[in-house]
Amino acid sequence: MKSRWIEYKGKKILYQDFANLFFNTKAVKAELEQVESIVLVEPEDSVLVISDFTNTEITSQLMPILNEASKVTKSHVHKTAVIGVAGVKRTLGDLLSRLTGQPLMYFASEAEAKEWLVK
Repeated sequence: MKSRWIEYKGKKILYQDFANLFFNTKAVKAELEQVESIVLVEPEDSVLVISDFTNTEITSQLMPILNEASKVTKSHVHKTAVIGVAGVKRTLGDLLSRLTGQPLMYFASEAEAKEWLVK
């Protein structure tokens, strides 16, 4: 599993690392399943998340998987910051957010994402 807990300014953040998986839907799905099991044991409305999709494509095969995972974990997640998403990927991210009701904030860098999460 690539994803891991990190700490920033005394806050625990789940760094969901989907970076550099390109078009490998199977690898993203496997990572997502492991992340989901971590999130679901945390208290409701407590998890701060960075989702890194740098160099990973959000395909039509991946959208329903991401949608379902977001629905399942939504009650446990307090805030989600997304990096590595622009252009068409941003449009798909916005669609996912509308479908699940889980708001996503997009950032150009990990540093910006961390700052927003801990505020």
